Amino acid sequence: MEDVVIIGAGPVGLMLACELSLTGSRTVVLDKRPEPGHTPKANGLGGQIIELLDHRGLLERFSADSPFFGVPPGFPFGSVPLRFTGVADVPLRMLMIQQPRLERLLGERAAELGVSIRWGHELDSLTQDESGVTAEGAGFSLRGHYAVGCDGSRSRVRELAGIGFPGTTDEEVAWIGHFAADTETGVFDHPTVAGLEPGWNRTPAGRILVTSLQPGVHIVGVREKEGHTAGPTTLADFQAAIHRVLGMDLPLGDPIWLSRTTAQARLADRYRTGRVFLAGDAAHLFPAGGSALNVGMMDAVNLGWKLSAQRRGHAPEGLLDTYESERRPVAERALLHTRAQAALDHLQGEEGEALRALLTEIFAFEEPLRHLAELLHGSDVPYGTAAHPLVGRLVPDLRLTTDTGELRMAELMRKARPLLLDLGGGVMLDSDTGDSIDVVRARCDTPPADSLLIRPDGYVAWTGTDGLTTAAEKWFHTPHPPLKAANPN
Repeated sequence: MEDVVIIGAGPVGLMLACELSLTGSRTVVLDKRPEPGHTPKANGLGGQIIELLDHRGLLERFSADSPFFGVPPGFPFGSVPLRFTGVADVPLRMLMIQQPRLERLLGERAAELGVSIRWGHELDSLTQDESGVTAEGAGFSLRGHYAVGCDGSRSRVRELAGIGFPGTTDEEVAWIGHFAADTETGVFDHPTVAGLEPGWNRTPAGRILVTSLQPGVHIVGVREKEGHTAGPTTLADFQAAIHRVLGMDLPLGDPIWLSRTTAQARLADRYRTGRVFLAGDAAHLFPAGGSALNVGMMDAVNLGWKLSAQRRGHAPEGLLDTYESERRPVAERALLHTRAQAALDHLQGEEGEALRALLTEIFAFEEPLRHLAELLHGSDVPYGTAAHPLVGRLVPDLRLTTDTGELRMAELMRKARPLLLDLGGGVMLDSDTGDSIDVVRARCDTPPADSLLIRPDGYVAWTGTDGLTTAAEKWFHTPHPPLKAANPN
């Protein structure tokens, strides 16, 4: 019997599998596809998941050969440009990485951690009782203590669990294509062709996108209210959509990948029913803004350590319920700002142009710009409320000095264990009662608090010098916190 059965081997499912295995749970991942995907459905990561990859020692591996990693010079908020150049302390980081490579790297890490990934396993039924969950399909029956649906917008897990998915579907059709184009003649290297500029361009019939994220691979997007046809997306369909919106053809080049979608704005009624959980697109869909991977993969990091703690008997009562109470407000916030972006993008005519022009002026000021950067980063929603501003937020990447040398905060989070960081508070606890919480005593130039109790997902659970036992009981089920001195290196 497995500890956790994950349905869906996309980025969210693979990230969850890595987190579970890292924190001591036996995990198997099922996916109905015969093999890993090759379609570049997403082109990058942005937001707090970048810091979490750093915590797990994966950022260098993931950013290698990336065409861009760092603070982006700008970002589109709907149709309104945000310009970050020259603004200090912008939290938003972007990592350009196409989804097939992201899944391959996560799959490699999962394999290193002993995760079993089983392709060609399409889920037919999912039943649960007091002791576990049974997942069944053609030729397999698998039993686990818990199951997590990471199987996307059309989640079979969500359907079988009877969880509602209310929301709206956009009236517009969105066409996206990746093309291998001749760099001498491709429209993307000569953006004035047909009067187009890099990015989204408006016409009376819709909008058209021209951009490129790597040499020789060009991206075209079309948004329109007409032209929705059933069946696979063909190059002829795509060219017809361009002609309807632009009134002329474009030099596209050979197609690499074509898709046609309609954006949706949806949020699951609940994230859990009994022993079955939802994460990623199975739990929420956003109509704009590129937030899906950040929110979904952060779901995985939040849920992983909690399921493992439950299986090891280290979870206090109600710990699993905090998954929904912490992550659903984050999705609600992302849904709010992506709906706003979609509205800005959709509004046509003189009213739309006036609104976008005025917001462009407002967003040029530093404080609104920084606020929107935090919104896109996902750091504007803390977990719960607390007197200290760090509690409920991701721990900052402090530069620390210990008796054995200098290191960054992120380096202390590699093992995904509870951590007590003493920065001069002199916390005195019994170190001979176990090893549930690691302890590191360190110094830094500007300590944000005397001591920090940090959860395995990198979020601060407590600060100060008083109340540590209560905080440890709340999160780690240790009435007399068992600690061990950790080797920071």
